[in-house]
Amino acid sequence: MKFKKTLSLLCVAALLIACNTNPFTGKKTLALVPNSQILPMAYQQYNQFLSESKVVSGTQEAQMVKNVGQKISAAAARYLNANGYTGYLNDYRWEYNLIQDETKNAWAMPGGKIAFYTGIMPIAKNEAGVAAIMGHEVAHALANHGQQRMSAAQLQQLGAVAGNVALGSDPKNQQIFNQAYGITSQVGVMLPFNRSNETEADRIGLTLMAIAGYDPLAAASLWERMKQTGGGAPPEFLSTHPSSDTRIRNIRAWADEAKMEARKYGVTNFQG
Repeated sequence: MKFKKTLSLLCVAALLIACNTNPFTGKKTLALVPNSQILPMAYQQYNQFLSESKVVSGTQEAQMVKNVGQKISAAAARYLNANGYTGYLNDYRWEYNLIQDETKNAWAMPGGKIAFYTGIMPIAKNEAGVAAIMGHEVAHALANHGQQRMSAAQLQQLGAVAGNVALGSDPKNQQIFNQAYGITSQVGVMLPFNRSNETEADRIGLTLMAIAGYDPLAAASLWERMKQTGGGAPPEFLSTHPSSDTRIRNIRAWADEAKMEARKYGVTNFQG
């Protein structure tokens, strides 16, 4: 009983102490693993990924990815500096690479390491489509979503340990608990948490692409094209990502807000 009480107090203390602030929402976010540990690992893993992949260079598409990435990260710097977050990007090492791979995907690692696969370029279709994807990925890096997910996974593991300790040494009860806990914590907590990160990245990404001079409604067109590519998708509640329909609906609702924010920075024309 004493151990369980101590464990609970440690969990509460960790949650109170290990928090960051999202510069776009002002909300506190999980930060059980500090960026001082995460960023060096991310940079090393990204370099290893590049060494094992076919990096496309010298093509129009590869240059577009780099150019758009620079515009989006510059827009992020403008926003952050204007809103009292000067120095927020000091530890970021922006890099944008196009990878020869037919997977329809792009991703970001903590600290600003971005990868686009050639398979997603036909869906991006044009520069505004690349900006929509880039804004989303840069938003993940800026909002420390990688750090949040690592922290959430640690809490999930801690919950499993606490449950097993509470049940004592009965292996049958522990097995039942572990099966039930695994399903409920994944479907009821981890998947919704991941979807909320994706939705947040969508919204922040619209602001960034608008400040960079791109029409945020291009993101809705992107997801319409993504939806048309077909392929079975699990129900939204069993997915790490919102459905295409949810994303399209949200983007259309937020587009004007993103343009209004961009106008604060003198941006009045938006490339679609």
